[in-house]
Amino acid sequence: MSLHQGPRPSRDGDRDRRRLAVNPFHAAANPLGGMTEAPPAHRLPDSPLPPETAYRLVHDELMLDGNARLNLATFVTTWMEPQAGVLMSECRDKNMIDKDEYPRTAELERRCVAMLADLWHAPDPSAAVGCSTTGSSEACMLAGMALKRRWALRNADRYPAKDVRPNLVMGVNVQVCWEKFCNFWEVEARQVPMEGDRFHLDPQAAAELCDENTIGVVGILGSTFDGSYEPVADLCAALDALQERTGLDVPVHVDGASGGMVAPFLDEDLVWDFRLPRVASINTSGHKYGLVYPGVGWALWRDAEALPEELVFRVNYLGGDMPTFALNFSRPGAQVVAQYYTFLRLGREGYRAVQQNARDIAGSLAQRVAALGDFRLLTRGDQLPVFAFTTADGVTAYDVFDVSRRLREGGWLVPAYTFPPHREDLSVLRVVCRNGFSADMADLLVADLERLLPELRRQSGPLTRDKGAATGFHH
Repeated sequence: MSLHQGPRPSRDGDRDRRRLAVNPFHAAANPLGGMTEAPPAHRLPDSPLPPETAYRLVHDELMLDGNARLNLATFVTTWMEPQAGVLMSECRDKNMIDKDEYPRTAELERRCVAMLADLWHAPDPSAAVGCSTTGSSEACMLAGMALKRRWALRNADRYPAKDVRPNLVMGVNVQVCWEKFCNFWEVEARQVPMEGDRFHLDPQAAAELCDENTIGVVGILGSTFDGSYEPVADLCAALDALQERTGLDVPVHVDGASGGMVAPFLDEDLVWDFRLPRVASINTSGHKYGLVYPGVGWALWRDAEALPEELVFRVNYLGGDMPTFALNFSRPGAQVVAQYYTFLRLGREGYRAVQQNARDIAGSLAQRVAALGDFRLLTRGDQLPVFAFTTADGVTAYDVFDVSRRLREGGWLVPAYTFPPHREDLSVLRVVCRNGFSADMADLLVADLERLLPELRRQSGPLTRDKGAATGFHH
C-alpha cells in the first residue's frame, strides 16, 4: 500500500487548521443538538457525528475520485453482479483465518483451490497445495519464500554463509512485487533486460543468469507493460538444457496474475502451467481477470513437496487446528466467497465468453487506434486483452504524455509511461480491456481521441515537461 505522511503545517504553523465543510442541512439533523463546529480533517473529532452527517462528508469527498469504469489503467475488476455484492456484504464480518468458526467459508476456499488446480492441469489435483491471499503481490511473496526455503534446504551445508547470497532470475518487466520480494527477503534480483522489440524475458538469457545460488526463475503470463505472454514452455526447455549441461535443477514460478485466468479459456493449446514438470508454483489475481472485486489472489504449488512444511504455521487459539501460510492473519472472507460464486456462476463456458469478449474489444480497439495514423502498436490485445501503443515516427507535435493528459480531461485514465532500462527511450500508452468495458465505451474512447487529435497536431511540441508527474504506471 502507499505510504503517507502527516499534514504539512499551514503558513501560520497550525497543522490542524483545516476543517471539513458541513452543510447546514446536515448539521441541523444532528440528534445531539446540532453541530456548532465542523470536524477537523487531520485529527479525531472531540465528539461523535450522527451517521447521516458522517456518511455525507465521506461520500461527497469521494465524488472527486475518478470513475472506476473509465479507468483503463487498472487490471482490477470494477464491475460485478448485484448478487455477488449481496454475498460479499453478508460475509464481510467473517475472518477468513478462523476456519473453525467459519467452516463453510473455509470449504469454499478449499474448493476454489481444487478448481484452480484442475484448471491449471496439476498432475494430481488432490495433491496440489494452495491458499487464497489478499492479491497476487502476497501470492508472489509466498511463492518466493517457498523457492528460497527449498533452495536453502538443498544448500544447508553452504547457507547462510556470508559469501552465499541466493538470487532470483526474472525479466525486467516483472511487476514491482518481485522487486519488493528480493528487497525484503535479501535475494539478489537478476533481471533480463529488454532488447529491441522484445519487451519481456528471453529464455536463453534467463538460463545463462542461473547458477548454484538461483532459487528459481519467474515467468510472466501477461506482462503489465504490454499485455504479452512470456514463453514459459521455452523457458522450461532452456532450463532443462541447463540441467543436462550442469546438473543445476532450477524451478519455475509462473506469475499468472492476469493470464492465469485468461489463457486456460482462450489459449487452451498453450502449455504454460503444471503440464510443464519444471513449474513448481503459480499465482493469479482473483480480482483481475478472475472477475472479483479486490482484493483476492491465489497461490498454488504442484504438490506438498514444492511447499516446505516448515513454512506452514499451525495455531489453535481461535479453536481447532488451523494450518496457515500467509503474510497477514485477519482477512475478510467476502472476496473468497465472491470468487466461488463467480466460478459457479460462469463455469468454463461463461469465463470463455467473458474473456473472449474482452479480447475481441481489445483487438478491435487496437486496430482502430492504429487506423488513426498517429500511433504505432506494440501489441494488439491478442494475448491479454491489453495493448500498448506509442506515437508514430513522424509525430513531433505531441507525445504520449500529452495524449494521456488530454484524455484525462474527459474522464479517461489511460496511463503513459517509459519502459525499463535498455528501452527507456520508448514511451507508451496502454489500454486494459476488462469485463464492463463495452464495445460502446470503446467507441466513445475512439471518438474522444479523434476529437483531440486535431488540437494535439497543432501544438508546437510536446507540452508535458515532468514526465514522471504526468501520469503513473498502473499495474
